[in-house]
Amino acid sequence: MKVALVGNQNSGKTTLFNLLTGMNAKIGNWPGVTIEKKEGKIKKTKHKVIDLPGIYSLSPYSTEEEIARKYIFKEEPDVIINIVDASSLERSLYLTTQLLELDTRVIVALNMADILEKKGIVIDIDELKESLGVEVCLISALKETGIDELIKKIDEEKVSKKIKIFDDKIERKITFILENLHVKNSRFIAVNLLEEDPRFKEYQNSKIKDMIKDLEKNYDTDLEEVIATKRYKFIEKVKARSFRKIKVKEGISEKLDKIFLNKWISLPIFIVIMFLVYYLSVGVVGSRTVELVGSFMDYLSNMTRSFLHSINASDILISLIVDGIIAGVSAVIGFVPQLIILFLCICLLETTGYMSRIAFLLDKIFRKIGLSGKSLIPFIVGSGCSVPGIMGTRIIENEDERKMTAILTPFIPCSAKLPIIALFSGYFFKENSGLVSASLYFFAIIVIIISALFLSKFVFLNTSDSFISELPAYKVPSFKYILKDVFDKVVAFIQRAGSIILFCSIIIWFLLSFSLDLKYGIDIKDSILAAIGKSIAWIFYPILGEVNWGASVSAIQGLVAKEQVVSSMSVIAGFSDKVSEGSKIFGGASIFSTFTASSAYAFMVFNLFSAPCFGALGAMRRELGSLKSLFKAMAFQTGFAWLLASLVYQVGSRIEAGIINVSDIIIVLLLVLILLFIISKRGKKKDCSSCPYCKSCEEKLHESI
Repeated sequence: MKVALVGNQNSGKTTLFNLLTGMNAKIGNWPGVTIEKKEGKIKKTKHKVIDLPGIYSLSPYSTEEEIARKYIFKEEPDVIINIVDASSLERSLYLTTQLLELDTRVIVALNMADILEKKGIVIDIDELKESLGVEVCLISALKETGIDELIKKIDEEKVSKKIKIFDDKIERKITFILENLHVKNSRFIAVNLLEEDPRFKEYQNSKIKDMIKDLEKNYDTDLEEVIATKRYKFIEKVKARSFRKIKVKEGISEKLDKIFLNKWISLPIFIVIMFLVYYLSVGVVGSRTVELVGSFMDYLSNMTRSFLHSINASDILISLIVDGIIAGVSAVIGFVPQLIILFLCICLLETTGYMSRIAFLLDKIFRKIGLSGKSLIPFIVGSGCSVPGIMGTRIIENEDERKMTAILTPFIPCSAKLPIIALFSGYFFKENSGLVSASLYFFAIIVIIISALFLSKFVFLNTSDSFISELPAYKVPSFKYILKDVFDKVVAFIQRAGSIILFCSIIIWFLLSFSLDLKYGIDIKDSILAAIGKSIAWIFYPILGEVNWGASVSAIQGLVAKEQVVSSMSVIAGFSDKVSEGSKIFGGASIFSTFTASSAYAFMVFNLFSAPCFGALGAMRRELGSLKSLFKAMAFQTGFAWLLASLVYQVGSRIEAGIINVSDIIIVLLLVLILLFIISKRGKKKDCSSCPYCKSCEEKLHESI
């Protein structure tokens, strides 16, 4: 038996899915966490269960909603469990009224029962069951209550009662269509034919078209609007019969929102929180743990070298294992403690519901540059890995905004870029490593704003239709889930280091160990890699202020995997002066010892904003729809990164030399802001008619909480 979990975004589907199957799918306290369907088996019955992306309607607007709809109609599940947020019946039941028109058996699961009492809500389950004509049960996926009853109802196979949602005029027309329509889900198709849904145009004919015209004359408006209005009136009646609210004290969510959404202090709080995240992960705590891991890897390297010498292994094999494999992989593995702290902090912010507040907070700013608060969600997910971040753009309804967000998501520093940030900030900015690493996160936001402004004015012209529709209640995080989530992410990172980084390290070792005529034991400057690096080093001269072939080839390898930048530099440094520890890459006689603070920051900027790794490029290719669009996006990302990095170095080196002072920088920044303001006023005037926001958009949203 196939059981599909269907419901609004952030209704608790994935939590229920994990509970039923024992799996550990991604959970987050914001809409759009599930971006593809997940499959598993119910532990107690072995029924197949499918967790579908959140949808508000069976007439989808976003890509993820289309995934859910296609599964329902093409795969034809035996049972649909409609997960409904018990505290938001009016919003949740619109989808329910559509599901009831299908030929599939529906069970309504009222989730979040644990917060009903806190909100002063009382629901008459028997009355709701009678009004909807289907089985209804009250559950709490978080507290694991009511689950056994839900599983029992799956096997009961009770016949649903047909209910009347529309008035007699519309019902007569639906009946007429049904008499001539003998297909699966015929009632749902009939209603959609009246709404003139283009997805069912194959069933459309002249009689139905004439019928629609006659009905529209009777109602003096568009029939789609009439049907939607009838649904909401039905929902109001159902709610009036079964829903009762008791006055209670102001909840914790409302109290916290007075602080976190305060118009004066919300942004400073956000800045402080993100600074602390990077200060903990890259600064004092993270750097100390990296030193411990680095010492262990040094010990392992020396032990391995001694062991191989003791068994008379050849020099070439010892060099491959120690200077190639161990040096390359350990350079990346050494940053795992920092990643654990970063993942832990981000996961805490996700599960509590604060990330949704950040999305709402920046919605107004993003809307002015062609994005919306919904775009922030992929950016947040992208801080762990760009691939799911790019896939997360599917929650965005507007196509242009979705594509633009997919291009901009890799600009956010992901876990693969953290080793680059940690290495450079820890060595060149020892006293301020946390501040420097946090500055790159906020630099990324500025870069995204500038890039979005450019793209929305000259490339993607039809944007800003998406909007933040809800703010979930704050929730106490499940530490069991958080630990599982962090563990899975760290394991995935280590597996990546054990596959891609291992393979690349071997390639780098080979290119460093042999000359063009394949002679071994040559000087590093005569190696194949040096020859390749010298041919492209001129490209990075404006960024580094010198011809540095080692840094150049390391940056190019960032296209394979961003972690490989540090791994490659470690292997090259080991060959140049036999120093393989991450913190010593820039010391001794290393070819990297000529880095300065300004060139180091510029090098970080280039690697952070240039085209992402192969995995992220594959995700971008799927979301953008063509290779041509992908190549254009890569050219934009890498070209923009090169310009930014060059600008950073040219300005930074002049500050170091005393040629430019702080006053000059402030004046230039003011001129840039004026220029951006002028550009933002150009182009077509955005119309608010297609979006629910107006002057009181904030108040409207708060009313819906």
